[in-house]
Formats: sequence, structure tokens, C-alpha cells
Amino acid sequence: MSGHSKWATIKRKKAATDQARGKVFSKYIKEITIAARAGGGDLDANPRLRTAVAAAKSVNMPANNIERAIQRGVGGGEGVAYEEFTYEGYAAGGVAVLVEIATDNRNRVAGDVRHIFTKHGGALAEAGAVSYLFKARGVILVDAHAVAEDALIETALEAGADDVNAAGEVYEVLTAPNHLEDVKAALVAHKIPVQTAEVTKIASMQVPLGESGAAAVLKLIDALEDHDDVQKVYANFEASDDVLAKLAR
Repeated sequence: MSGHSKWATIKRKKAATDQARGKVFSKYIKEITIAARAGGGDLDANPRLRTAVAAAKSVNMPANNIERAIQRGVGGGEGVAYEEFTYEGYAAGGVAVLVEIATDNRNRVAGDVRHIFTKHGGALAEAGAVSYLFKARGVILVDAHAVAEDALIETALEAGADDVNAAGEVYEVLTAPNHLEDVKAALVAHKIPVQTAEVTKIASMQVPLGESGAAAVLKLIDALEDHDDVQKVYANFEASDDVLAKLAR
């Protein structure tokens, strides 16, 4: 599980640049629009929208951008209609990769994603080849220096979390997807600072990689995430703290 936290730390560092932040904003705007169109604009009644808005706020997206995305979603009628689906494939070393897509042009993204996989030593796979390895989970990251582990465990479990793991400089609080916001609210109420809170997918098994293997997989992930139609990328690899720290520089 801790591999997710280390990888998330790398992605937070990447998102610190203006260019990366702009890409992150565009992906959250798309997710907010889709969520509002599917379930309405009421955050209390639409868990997917509530989670998307919270995630957008966590990367300091301006409130007016969020509101425009919601209004675009609930407005219906004319506008971009996004199709959501996933691609499955393998990276170097046999690492399983799951790619979530939201696009208005399925034919365009199909060729693009296939090219990215091939260019970076991977290959697309048939539907169902790797998706069974990944399970949706709520994941909350808390600064390990900001709270005592016992206090965090007690608060999190009482609020409905499933587990709490120590993962280097952070604690990783795991929840069922529908309990994410309740657990996050409980932590905030107890003045426990939350770094990130998201519904993600975590693999049931991990492929251990050295520096060269991890670098190759991360290059594939970076290339996929740079595509405007790619919303999220999941991969079942793990590497040592030293390797990931080196690659994060």
C-alpha cells in the first residue's frame, strides 16, 4: 500500500510547476463537469462531485473555475459530451497499467495511447487483462510529523476508516470509497491536517523494480498523464525509498 503514497509524493512535487498545475486544473475541471452532469450540482447529494471539488481545492484551483465547471455540467444542452472508459496494458518489467480516459474523440485517443505505450516499451492489452488487480479505495495522506500515530488511528477508525499505514513521511488512511469524505471530515474536526484525499485504485500485488525499471515505468506514466484525455493512471510497481527519492528530484 505504501507504494501509492511514495508515488503520490512524486506527483505532488511534479505538480508544483505552473505548467503541471495547469494540466492538473484541466483534468479536475473535466472531472467536475462530468460528475455534475451525471449526478447534479448539489455537493451534498453527489459524492463524486464532492470528492472532485475537494481534490480541486487541494491544489488551489480558484473557486470561480470550480463553479464554472459545475455550471457547465448541470447546464446540459450544448457543450462537450465526454465518453469515459479505460485502457489496460503493460509497462516494462511486466508492470500492469490501468489508464482512465475522458474524451470527446475516442478514435484520436486510441491511437495516441497506443503510441505512448509502444514508445516507452509497453503494450496495450485486452479488456480485463489487468483491471482485476486494481480495487477502488479512498486514500487520505497525513503528515507523519503533524499527529501521533495512536491518535490518528483512533480518530480514523472511529470515523469508519479501514486501516492506517505508516509510509515514510506520511500516514496513509485507507477507506471504502463512500466513506472517504466522512473520514476526512472527522480528521479535520480533530485538527489533523490532511495533505490529500482521493478515491484511487490500489493493486492487490506489486512488482518490485530497481532504479532503471522504475524510471522506465515512470516515464510511461508521465507521458500518459501529459495527454489531455487521460484522467488517471495506475500501475502496480514498487521501488525503494532511495530509488523513488532519486527519481523525484
